[in-house]
Amino acid sequence: MNRLAPFAALTVIAALASPVAAQTGQPGIVPMIPATGTVLDVSAEGRTTRVPDLATIRAGTVTQGATAAQAMADNAAAMARVLAAVRKAGVASRDLATATVQLQPQYRYVENQAPVVTGYQATNSVSIRFRDIARSGAILDALVGVGANQIDGPSLSVGEPDAALDEARADAVKRARARADLYARAAGLRVVRMISVAEAGQDAGGPDRPPVMFARMAKADAAPTEIAPGEKDITATLQVRFLLDQ
Repeated sequence: MNRLAPFAALTVIAALASPVAAQTGQPGIVPMIPATGTVLDVSAEGRTTRVPDLATIRAGTVTQGATAAQAMADNAAAMARVLAAVRKAGVASRDLATATVQLQPQYRYVENQAPVVTGYQATNSVSIRFRDIARSGAILDALVGVGANQIDGPSLSVGEPDAALDEARADAVKRARARADLYARAAGLRVVRMISVAEAGQDAGGPDRPPVMFARMAKADAAPTEIAPGEKDITATLQVRFLLDQ
C-alpha cells in the first residue's frame, strides 16, 4: 500500500499575465506583464471501503516416501483427491491453478559425519479462488477431509475495484482542496485555482500476505471453518498543486 504522509509546500513564483492592449510600436508584438503568485503543493490520501468479494487460498498435500518416486506417487494420488473435491464443490477451472510442486530430500545429521538421505518429501499445492466467500470455509473443511494437509490463506480482495478507486480519488481531491484552503487562510491568501494533479499511488483492495497454516485432519465433531470478510480500505494518493493569491 502506497501511503504518503500529508505534505504541503509553499513557493512564490513569477507567472505571465494576459497581454495588455497598449501599443508597442512593433506590429504583432504585445508585451506580457509579469505577476506574482504563491504555489502550494499538497499530498492527500482519499479512501473508501468495500467488503471483499474474492478469497484466494492455497491448499495442498505434503507426503513422505523412502524414494523420490514413492513420495511423488503418493503425493499425486493425494492431490488427485483434493482436485476432485474442489471440482465437485463447483470451483470453476479459471479459479483453479497449480501453485507449487516440490520434491526435497530429507537428511539425518550426525556430528562430524556427512548428512545421510533418509527419504524424500513431496509437496503439491493449488491456488483456489472463491467468488462466494461464505462457502470457502466449508470447502476448506472438505479438502482437509480428503487429504489436504497444508493451507495458506485466505487472501481477501475486491474483484472489481474501479468504481471504489474513483470514489477514493474524488475524496482525495476534496481533502486536498480543504487542506489548501486551510494553508491559504493561515497565510492570508485565497485559493485561485488548481494547477495540476498527479496520482502518486493507490491500493485497490488487493490480497494481503497471510501466514501459512498447516491443517489438521478433520473430525466429525469439529467446528466448521468460517471466513469473515470484514472490510478493506480502497485508497488513492494525489499530489495536487494550487495557485494562491491575495
